[in-house]
Amino acid sequence: MKCLFLLCLCLVPIVVFSSTFTSQNPIDLPSDATPPTPVLDVTGKELDSRLSYRIISTFWGALGGDVYLGKSPNSDAPCPDGVFRYNSDVGPSGTPVRFIGSSSDFGPGIFEDELLNIQFDISTAKLCVSYTIWKVGDYDASLGTMLLETGGTIGQADSSWFKIVKSSQFGYNLLYCPVTTPVICPSSSDDRFCSKVGVVHQNGKRRLALVKDNPLEVSFKQV
Repeated sequence: MKCLFLLCLCLVPIVVFSSTFTSQNPIDLPSDATPPTPVLDVTGKELDSRLSYRIISTFWGALGGDVYLGKSPNSDAPCPDGVFRYNSDVGPSGTPVRFIGSSSDFGPGIFEDELLNIQFDISTAKLCVSYTIWKVGDYDASLGTMLLETGGTIGQADSSWFKIVKSSQFGYNLLYCPVTTPVICPSSSDDRFCSKVGVVHQNGKRRLALVKDNPLEVSFKQV
């Protein structure tokens, strides 16, 4: 509602000025819009929606570990459908991902607070194509939270919208934002309805899930 109100306010001066000036008398209106802040990878380069990245930890050793696609315990899905994090930064590399922004106004960049989809960027069988896009699953009573899994959709108002925000410590945090009007307001600093993404332990593995405290601290490394 707030976004629609602001949109209406933005349209009012356009209507007024269009009735006063013609194409022979163009006018440049000043803009108070603050340009979005790009998300940076570990080398300081801006993220690009056309490239692939690994989501890595800002910590080392047992506190580290890349994010990867794995098989969910007790799942009957025909393909790997869980979003996990390795137990250490010593070992396998994570599964590459692509970030797909909800707004193309500023080119292929990915920006802080922008609503986006996250997709594992891997070769897969036709049967498993739909098991690459992140979403938040149903509530898991045994763990007391909602787990991240795959099977989402791109650009739809469902359980597949996330944000990257600057961490108060190091790197970035991921937020899950269950909005319903991303096309109208693709970028917003109002995160009251967003949830932090962190880690819970499931069958000896670190599973990404929604948490109240201790969000996941991550950085991004181009593949």
